[in-house]
Amino acid sequence: MPLTRSHIRTTTEAYLALHPHERDSLTGLLTLLDGAADPADRATLPGHVTCSAVVIDREQRVLHIGHKITGLLLTPGGHLEADRTLLAAALREVCEETGLRPGDLCLTPQFLGAPIDIDVHDIDANPAKGEGAHQHYDFRFVFYLVPEHHPELALQDEEVSGARWLEFADARSSSLRAKLLDARERELDGRPEPLNASAVIHDGHGRYLLHLRDQREGIWAPGTFALLGGGRTRDDVTLEATLRRELAEEVPGLQVDHLALYALEEATSVDGLAVPIQVFQARWSGNPETVDLQEGVLLRWFTLDTLERLNLSPGLGDLIRRHAAEYPSADNPPPTTRPLLQGEAPEGTELHIVGVHLYLEDAHGRIFLGLRHPDSVYAGNAWHFLAGHCEREEAVSCLVRKAEEEAGLVVEPADVELVHLVHLVDSPSTRPRIGLVFRARTWSGTPAVRKPDRCLEWRFWNPKDLPDAVAPYTRQTIDGVLAGRLYSHTGWDRR
Repeated sequence: MPLTRSHIRTTTEAYLALHPHERDSLTGLLTLLDGAADPADRATLPGHVTCSAVVIDREQRVLHIGHKITGLLLTPGGHLEADRTLLAAALREVCEETGLRPGDLCLTPQFLGAPIDIDVHDIDANPAKGEGAHQHYDFRFVFYLVPEHHPELALQDEEVSGARWLEFADARSSSLRAKLLDARERELDGRPEPLNASAVIHDGHGRYLLHLRDQREGIWAPGTFALLGGGRTRDDVTLEATLRRELAEEVPGLQVDHLALYALEEATSVDGLAVPIQVFQARWSGNPETVDLQEGVLLRWFTLDTLERLNLSPGLGDLIRRHAAEYPSADNPPPTTRPLLQGEAPEGTELHIVGVHLYLEDAHGRIFLGLRHPDSVYAGNAWHFLAGHCEREEAVSCLVRKAEEEAGLVVEPADVELVHLVHLVDSPSTRPRIGLVFRARTWSGTPAVRKPDRCLEWRFWNPKDLPDAVAPYTRQTIDGVLAGRLYSHTGWDRR
């Protein structure tokens, strides 16, 4: 679908609603949009529309490239081609000129898909191209760099002479610089966060609510079964507000009383951008045929055994199966969970919960810990190892799985060694636990918060300067590992 005049006008008016004092300076653009000439065609004179990408990293720096023709440092950008939207044009230009991939970038909560700036600048005549002096109306869109580290740039030799990351205050465009500095007060910090929300809605009896999306060009995952949900708007105070608004818009008759955080998933937008999605969970037992579906083709309950017969949105089948395993119902019990059978163990034997813990050190001897979510059942608002409970799996396999699920780290089983075992019990009424602490000698990947409902931040800490808020046995375990002790226990004097 080609870019339309109405799309440019709508984007312009939305921008001017936020910056009404700039209407006079954009008179030329408004006149262009009122005329008959194509505003997206570079042959349209005395001015036409261009797009730029403002790429921000976690150090709050902006990517600039050396423009060979002008000799200036500019944000990546250029003329429109067969682009679907202005945002897509900016994304295409930055990928062509720097070698970044669309999946290396994501949108920001401050601007979402709206431009941070519309700049008007003069372009000198170029007799070689038969172009007279004219103006560019440059729509500038902000993107965050997704990885913790900087991906290697592959600059376009024909047009680009080099690249630099500049502080906000050093941005070369005065109008962009002013808007960046203003946005920094609203936490334009370069740290990606979920901008979409969806809901795993189940009935507690093994059924999951899915809707069939429209088969329309230009939407995400057309013609697939998906969860209800959508993208954040400027008026949404929280992602829960986003989801409740989306539910009210898509299915007005569906009333969900309680939404709880469940998982953070990653998807890809129509333009290829990285899209973190905050997934909530909720219970509902109504009849989907009685609600007024406003978007999509149909809404139905499905059981696990029917998922393979459906055209599901990417990753949805695994997400639902994981939820079913973690929250079994009477109609869908976990197949491997059972009590001790008579004669299976001597009388008085008590089942223990087995957990794995990742002991990770960086080159400076600092130890990898995560800040647990305040609502965590255990050690909320405290720093703790990357950890998890064993399912029906071997312990090192559990560790490898948890490292990838929780933090995006790749750990090879051969590079893991057991360095400590802690035997603990919290109270006389709780099951005892066995904590296996494994050191990974090597790993790959950059730590990322993959499940913000469980962990808020990952950080390496000097073992001699640990934070005050540490999970009860974490400090004890670290001391034991550093001292070479293979075993410790805690809580047994309170049993």
